[in-house]
Amino acid sequence: MSEKTTADNLIENLVDTFVDKKKSVSFFEDDKSDSVSSQINRLFGRQKPVHHVLGGGKSADVLLWRNKKISASVLTSATIVWVLFEWLNYNFLTILCFALVLVMLAQFLWSNASGMFNSSPSNVPRLVLPEELFVNIATVVGGKVNMGLRFLQDAACGGNLKQFLVVVGCLFAGAVIGTWFNFISVIYIGFVAAHTLPVLYEKYEDEVDNFVYKVLGQMQNQYRNLDTSVLSKIPKGKGKKHE
Repeated sequence: MSEKTTADNLIENLVDTFVDKKKSVSFFEDDKSDSVSSQINRLFGRQKPVHHVLGGGKSADVLLWRNKKISASVLTSATIVWVLFEWLNYNFLTILCFALVLVMLAQFLWSNASGMFNSSPSNVPRLVLPEELFVNIATVVGGKVNMGLRFLQDAACGGNLKQFLVVVGCLFAGAVIGTWFNFISVIYIGFVAAHTLPVLYEKYEDEVDNFVYKVLGQMQNQYRNLDTSVLSKIPKGKGKKHE
């Protein structure tokens, strides 16, 4: 049996990356009602709510704006940090020194003002960061880095051509985007996208899913027409047969 992957198999594998293969027949069935297709067509074959896909808990609540005050505060804080670093051209050391100066000034005023109004000055609260915090941060960051490296190695050595091409394409896209923006801007764009796209998708998920399915179905039809008229007429070498 020949081990050579045909062009048609490649395009079908690409489509299967975005949609569930078992439900791909809905690409070509225009006579179904929108209510039925909205219940079947879900990106990536998703069966669970968006909140559950995002991991649930407080992080998903923030991304989906369950508490608008917290979500707005997080997004505003990220915007302020981006403006300071990108527009005002501050660097991390400058921000750190200014923050330490403000903290020391507040403690200085507190300690001296309390002595003026009270017979005995009140104790200024000490800021002490627990050592477990840094250990947990290092553990989480190290685990994420190792997980990413393990995924890249599995994609390179796993023998899955589709996964390998998708990963390489994403890395090339990241390299191109890196030439357009600096690292801080890329992080900020990703942060804003994470706080806007999920909630918009949850609100309009039926429209988005149906639109993506129609686009992928048209791409598949166009490729089949191209394969029938052009690609299938190209002479192909005989693959090696194995017993």
